[in-house]
Amino acid sequence: MALTREEREKFLAEPHIAAFSVDAGPGRAPLTVPIWYQYEPGGDVWIMTGLDSRKNQLISAAGRFTLMVDRLEPTIRYVSVEGPVVETSPATLEQLWEISARYLPPEKVDGYVDFAWKNHGEQVVLRMRPEHWVSSDLGQV
Repeated sequence: MALTREEREKFLAEPHIAAFSVDAGPGRAPLTVPIWYQYEPGGDVWIMTGLDSRKNQLISAAGRFTLMVDRLEPTIRYVSVEGPVVETSPATLEQLWEISARYLPPEKVDGYVDFAWKNHGEQVVLRMRPEHWVSSDLGQV
């Protein structure tokens, strides 16, 4: 059964690892990889990636991307959201800390952020405006 707007936005706001997909060009299937993301209900979704990464190059060419998050327990539930990139900006240390704190245990955040900021190269934040949603909870019958 499809989720209501409130249910799908609440689910997307939880810290799931997303399957990220973007058009990879002629003769190629979409690039699909796991990614951290940030979302608050009613707002834009944002991700962080390397300025020179393949993901960023493909997103720049396509102008949009898709995220899909799911769970298996207590019921199989998923939300997929797709939309246009509405902003690209240099990543800040605060944004790196925010997204890291979403996914890592508190005692690991500072060490990871310090390492990533020094070693991952220049990062960008891409904001996507949710335009198309697909969702379901297969336990709601």
